[in-house]
Formats: sequence, structure tokens, C-alpha cells
Amino acid sequence: MHAYVIGNVAVDETIRISEMPAAGASIHGSQQSRDLGGKGANQAVVMARTGLPTSLVAAFGDGFRAELIREHLAKEPVISRLFPLPGKSTDFSIVLTTPDGENVNITTTDSARNFPVADAVSLLAGAAPKDLAVLQGNLSDEATRGVLEAARARNMVTAFNPSPLRPFFGSLWSLVDIAFLNEGEALALTGTSGEDAARKLLASGVREVVLTFGGDGALLATEDGVVRVPAVPCEVVDTTGAGDTFMAVALASAALRVTRLDRTAIEHASQAAAITVARPGTRSAFPSAQQLASIMASR
Repeated sequence: MHAYVIGNVAVDETIRISEMPAAGASIHGSQQSRDLGGKGANQAVVMARTGLPTSLVAAFGDGFRAELIREHLAKEPVISRLFPLPGKSTDFSIVLTTPDGENVNITTTDSARNFPVADAVSLLAGAAPKDLAVLQGNLSDEATRGVLEAARARNMVTAFNPSPLRPFFGSLWSLVDIAFLNEGEALALTGTSGEDAARKLLASGVREVVLTFGGDGALLATEDGVVRVPAVPCEVVDTTGAGDTFMAVALASAALRVTRLDRTAIEHASQAAAITVARPGTRSAFPSAQQLASIMASR
């Protein structure tokens, strides 16, 4: 099986601050890191580190950040299928993080939102039935729907994380096999929460639903029932990329074992996410290939 992560790639500028500013406030901060980021790149890097063959399908623009992206991706086992957009700015994120590990991400989308749907779909050439098509919320509405439709036409398994959240995503569930949502996303898109939200998504055509609750763990809902998995206790340093780590490892765990999502996949994802939140930064905080191999070996 091969995973195609279709999304955004960016450079993350992480700034540590003492507390989140109020509207109109001017505050001081210190630069913590400059690293590869973007939800698409995050998920692709983590999936590739598990040993699952993974391609990142994304667009990038001009400027020094484009070269940084190439340099960082060259150090990872991911296959880069990047589409250049001359005249557009390469995307970047400003990540504000506080001592308690909470963060706010501000991401530009000049490249991601201008990724032509035909070009995004063309980079899926060679995808086989049952390969994974993994999407997030940074592409345009047209490209998001177009890629999901193309993946379905190829009999790929579609996995979708509706983040950053947009109301349009509520119309896509019939094209989604696997959905990953946090509490806020589930409430916004279904009008309810917990198992009720999961049941609504299943009724909309989603095959497997994973809801995450931070320190309160996660649940997996399928037509066979609901499985709840507690979070792995850890010191929270920086939550940036934790959700991307969780989704990537859950999907990879099931794919590498040639099975659908199950309790083991969610447990593996929880262990990996605990490593990410216990360290600062984005890519530098992700579990290493060796750590992921150890997690995947556990049952």
C-alpha cells in the first residue's frame, strides 16, 4: 500500500510567548524554531517515518522558504511530488506557543489555495486501488472535492481531517472513508459531540470515525461499535503537530498491518502523539523512525 498525502507544505516559525495576547496588545516573544510544517507535510513525514511508502502532493511558491522546504524534505523518507507556482508566495505559519504547551497557528495559504485541481489530481498518477488518499483543510474547496472524487474513482481509501475548519466540509462526507476530527470540529460540523457526533458521521457515509479529545483520549466509531482509548500521560510542552502525528500513525499502523482502523491503531497513535507534545517544535518534535518502529512493534 502507498499513501498519498495531498495538502500543504509550509515553513513553521515558532515563537514562544508568556501568555496569549489580548486584542490590540503588543507583547514580546522569542523565536523557538524554524522548521518544516504545514498539515500535509506533517502527516506525510510521520507516515513515511513509520515505513509506509508515502508521497507528499503539495504546491509551493517563490522565496527563500521554498529552498528551506526542499532541504528539509530531502532529509526525510517521504517522496516529494511538489508543484511549483511561480509568482505565488510559499506558505508559512506563525506558531505562538505558551509555557503550558498551548498554541495558536496562523498559516498563509497562497500556494495551497491556488493549487490547481487538475495538477493535484495528475500527481496521483500511478495510485492503485486501496492506496490511501489523505487530505486536510488547506486546499481550495474545488481542489478538496476534486481530489476526493478522483481518489474515489481510483478506488483509493480516502481519509480526511477537516482542519482548518470550513463549513463546506460538511458536504464531503459521502466521499470520505475515514474521518479524523477533534471536539470543536465535530461540534461545528455535526451540531453535537462525542458518540452522537460519530453516529451522525457514520450515517452520512463515513466508514470509520476517529474523534480526539486531547488529554481525555480518543474514540473510534465504526458500524461495529465504539472503542475508547485513553491518552498516554505525558508532560505537555508544545501541542503543535500532535493531531497530525496522531492521524498519520493511526492510518499507518492499520495500513502496515493490512487491516482497518482498530484499537491497536489508536493506541499506537496515542503513544506517538505523546512523544510529539512532550517536545518543542514541529518536525523536530515528531517521533523518530526508531521510536515509531518500537511503537508499531507493540500490541
